[in-house]
Amino acid sequence: MKVVAFNGSPRIKGNTSIAIGIVFEELQNEGIDTEMIQVGGNTVYPCKACLRCRQKKDGFCYGYESNRDDILNMCVDKMFNAQGIIIGSPVYFGSVTPEIKSLIDRSGYVSRGLDTNPLKRKVCAGLAVVRRQGAGTTLEQINNLFALNEVIIPCSTYWNMAVGREIGDILNDAEGIRTFRTLGKNMAWLLKKIYS
Repeated sequence: MKVVAFNGSPRIKGNTSIAIGIVFEELQNEGIDTEMIQVGGNTVYPCKACLRCRQKKDGFCYGYESNRDDILNMCVDKMFNAQGIIIGSPVYFGSVTPEIKSLIDRSGYVSRGLDTNPLKRKVCAGLAVVRRQGAGTTLEQINNLFALNEVIIPCSTYWNMAVGREIGDILNDAEGIRTFRTLGKNMAWLLKKIYS
């Protein structure tokens, strides 16, 4: 079993990466493979509504002539081949980062356009890192992708969020750390129930 996570922060080793790493520790303790993909700071163009993915129906986005500089199709391939997905984002003006929004829109549209949705019944979770406010809206945006693709969303003891501004600040948020650890344990339990 494998869980792939998408880090929406342009800070490669920032608080969102730390948060994903905490969930990963619990998954790895249960023997589940993990991989983190750096989305923030990379190019993920917005959806052009060209509808070519719906015409071709092969799981690829064709909105741009060259995929050389855009990582979307690589991300979609990783999603389709994993049993679990995590999408993490810092809060930008009460919202996900632009790269995560493009990932949500394009991966969701590509997957829903296939005859058999390859995201259906995967175990998926969103997480947010916030300085003060906006985590609820950010998590809702991530969970919209999951809900509309019929995934199974494990929960924790609180919303999947931690508070921090400077790199490493979330390590001072004891409740946030506990929430991420519980999420990892619940995700591992659910993955084993479905895929073992």
